[in-house]
Amino acid sequence: MLTAVQRYFTKQKFSTRCNILVIVFSRKGMNYKQRKSVRWLVLILLVVAIKVLSIKPSWVETIYTYGVYPFIARVQRVLLGWVPFSIGDIFYVLVLLSIFIICIKGLKAFYKRRISRSTFRRGVVRVIFFWALIFVAFYGLWGLNYSRQGIASQLNLEEKKYAYNDLDTLVHLLHTRLNHHASQITPAIRDSFKSKRNLFKSAPQMYTIVEKQYPFLKYKNYSVKPSLFSYIGNYFGFQGYYNPFTGEAQVNTTIPLCLEPFVTAHEIAHQLGYAKESEANFVGFLACRLHPSEHFKYSVYFEMFQYAIKELHYVDSVRAQSYLQTLHPLVQKDIRECREFYQKYSNPIEPYIAEAYSYFLKANNQPKGKASYNEVVMWLIAYYKRYGTTAI
Repeated sequence: MLTAVQRYFTKQKFSTRCNILVIVFSRKGMNYKQRKSVRWLVLILLVVAIKVLSIKPSWVETIYTYGVYPFIARVQRVLLGWVPFSIGDIFYVLVLLSIFIICIKGLKAFYKRRISRSTFRRGVVRVIFFWALIFVAFYGLWGLNYSRQGIASQLNLEEKKYAYNDLDTLVHLLHTRLNHHASQITPAIRDSFKSKRNLFKSAPQMYTIVEKQYPFLKYKNYSVKPSLFSYIGNYFGFQGYYNPFTGEAQVNTTIPLCLEPFVTAHEIAHQLGYAKESEANFVGFLACRLHPSEHFKYSVYFEMFQYAIKELHYVDSVRAQSYLQTLHPLVQKDIRECREFYQKYSNPIEPYIAEAYSYFLKANNQPKGKASYNEVVMWLIAYYKRYGTTAI
C-alpha cells in the first residue's frame, strides 16, 4: 500500500512525464526545426531497428512474425477487408500520381530557373525522407518477413539440393494426382467458380482445414479481392500480388480459370507472413490440396506439376516429354490455353518489368530472383521425404 506522500510524488512524476511528452510532440512545445529534427531522429531509429532485427532470422521469427505482425495484419484486414474493391490499388494510383505531379512541377521550375540551391537541397532532403518513410512502412508492416526462419523451421524440413531420382519421384506423384483430379472436373464445377465472389468466399475454407494440421496457418478476417489492374497486369506478367500497406491479397481475375484458386492460396500465404515466393507457393500447396472442391485441388496440382516438370526438363527432356504426353486431355487443353494467354499479352516492356522484379526479390533474401518461385520443388521433395509420398 502506498502512503499519501508516496502517492503524491508518484502522481507528480507521472504528471511531469506527461508534460515532457506534450512539450516534445506538440506544436507549441517545439519550433519547426525541432519538430523536423525529431521526425528525422525517429525515422533513423526505426530504419536502424529494422536493419538490426533483420540480421538474425530467429529474432524476426520471435519478435516480429509471431509478435508484432499478426496484430498488424489482423487490424488491416478488419479495417479494409469488408470493402468490396481494392483500396491498395487506389492507394498506389494516388501515390504514383502524386510523384508524377511533383516531378512535373520540379522540372518546370528547373526549366524556368526558379530553383535556388537551398530549395534544391530541401527537395533532395524531402525525397530522401519520403523513401526512408516508405522503407519503414514496407518492412514494418510486412517486409521483415523476408528475413524470418519460415517454413523450414516450422516443419523441420532440410534445405538441400535434391538428386535426379528425387525429382523424378516428385514429378510422378504430381502427374498421378493431377490426372486423377482432372478426371473429376466437370463443366459445372468450373462454371460455379466463374463468379469471383464465389471463388474468394470459398478460398478461406482451405486454410480452415489446414489449420487443424498446422495451427500456425490459422487465417481469420479474410481480405482477398480482384485487382483493379488485372487487365493491365497481363502485360506485366503478374497473376496477383500482396499489398503490405493495406493487407489486401489481390488476384488477377482475367487469367485462365485453372490458375485462379492456387494464385488465391498463394496470396493468402503472403498475408500469413510467408514473404518469400517459394514459401508462399509451398504454403499455398499445403492449403489448396485440402480444399473440398475439385477445382481447387486440380489448380494446385496443375501449378506444382508445371514447376516440377520444368525442373525435370532441364536435366532430362526425354523423360519430361513422356510425362507431358500422358497427361489427361483437360490438362493438355489447359496448358495450351495458358500458353496462348501469355503469348497474347507478350510485349517488349514485360522483360524489363520481370528483370526489375527479379532485382527486388534478390534484394530481399531470394538470390535466384524470379527463379525463386521454382524453389517450391525443393520444399515439395523435402516434404515427401520427411512425411512420405502420401503427403503430396
